[in-house]
Amino acid sequence: MSCCENKKLTPRDDAAKKQLITRINRISGQLNGIKQMITDDRYCDDILIQLAAVDKSIKSLASVILDDHLKSCISTRILNGDTEAVEEIVDLFRRFN
Repeated sequence: MSCCENKKLTPRDDAAKKQLITRINRISGQLNGIKQMITDDRYCDDILIQLAAVDKSIKSLASVILDDHLKSCISTRILNGDTEAVEEIVDLFRRFN
């Protein structure tokens, strides 16, 4: 993957896109399941367990994207002398916490 700074795009190959979209579809399925659990008046504890699973899935997806971002976009920008990339990462980590 390489980052195209001018348009703020991150080109991904088809395999990478497929993996990310598969994860997102799984998360969407989990959310739809939770919606159905609420409709079916399922026990709060069961719903909370599923919400925790969705939370973990989203954090895992974010970690994969962050890892790719650091290894491609940010490293390329730093190697090209763009020190503002470091500030971008600091800001991203603040948002994660």
